[in-house]
Amino acid sequence: MTVAWYGHVKFFQNQSLLFVILASWGIAFFEYCFQVPANRWGYGEFTATQLKLIQEAISILTFIAFAVIVLGESLKWNYVVAFALMMVAVWFAIAIK
Repeated sequence: MTVAWYGHVKFFQNQSLLFVILASWGIAFFEYCFQVPANRWGYGEFTATQLKLIQEAISILTFIAFAVIVLGESLKWNYVVAFALMMVAVWFAIAIK
């Protein structure tokens, strides 16, 4: 979803909005093909809330890497602290019964 949602700001700046929307949906389709089965198989081992927290943590980590590597943005200390706190939240949701 990171590439679908943010890739156009670097790669498709001169394209029409309609093209960008269709291209983004085309890219996002493949993630949905993995996410839906993962949620189906994971539900039962994890609650829906736990699955969502895990998914958000993975999304944020992926976005940070994308922003630094592809978009050339700098990684600031407060982003690292915010991500670490999110990881603590995921741990609390999963590890503490």
